[in-house]
Amino acid sequence: MFKIDFVNRIVSFFPTLKNQLRIAHIPYTPVQYISRNLKASALYALASGVLFFFVLQKAGLSKLLLVPIFAIVLLLFFQYSLIKVKAKIRKREREIDKEVLFIGRYLLVKLYSGRPLLNAIVETSSSRGIASKYLKEIVDDIGTGRTIEDALNSAMAYSPSSKLRRILFYINNALQLGIDVTKPLESVLEEITKEEELEIKKYGKKLNTLVIFYMLAAIILPSLGVAMFIVISSFVNFPIDFNGLLVFVFFIVVLQFLFITFFKSIRPMVNL
Repeated sequence: MFKIDFVNRIVSFFPTLKNQLRIAHIPYTPVQYISRNLKASALYALASGVLFFFVLQKAGLSKLLLVPIFAIVLLLFFQYSLIKVKAKIRKREREIDKEVLFIGRYLLVKLYSGRPLLNAIVETSSSRGIASKYLKEIVDDIGTGRTIEDALNSAMAYSPSSKLRRILFYINNALQLGIDVTKPLESVLEEITKEEELEIKKYGKKLNTLVIFYMLAAIILPSLGVAMFIVISSFVNFPIDFNGLLVFVFFIVVLQFLFITFFKSIRPMVNL
């Protein structure tokens, strides 16, 4: 009973967790997710505590330091579990944004060919990509007996992509007004296309600056630095051994990896 009350109290501090789990497609309730990650975090903290016990014993420090160490490690791993939910939402958002124009245009072609809206959504949900899988969830929701409007409202509420939400909103709004869906859909697709073109232009300007910084920090400075260090070390009689060069190469590889990761993270997920 105490455990359930404790977990419920922690869940109360994260009122948006339920929606985040739904958007991230994590099949747990907030209580289940918090409970599982508390147990995992406690195990990691306990393992870290054992490791730090030997470190403190070797250093001759007080074992009472294990208490704050355990608490800090527990909080860090628990916080990491919450960050994973947001990271998964962000990943799904980028994946959907990459394909949202393709899905919207595919749906528009089906509508222009004379397909009813429901049939067009069903056929679009059978195409490739994660965005089509999201439409498949709408089709499954309609299959349970819900109306198209209710299914679209639910999809908008739990969509990680604002672009897909806008497409669904325009479709649902046209249905509620009783007007042709093709014109609003075509209009929002044009808006999204212009936005993505603007994102590409902004990325190009940002990339130019980053490339200059990359050339200086990861190519020119390391190469000139090594050459100058070798020349100076020959004058001051400071030999450079193989292990020292390996350490330097390791830092260069880490720096290159950080730049590559950063370039990928800022790249807009568009597919015009």
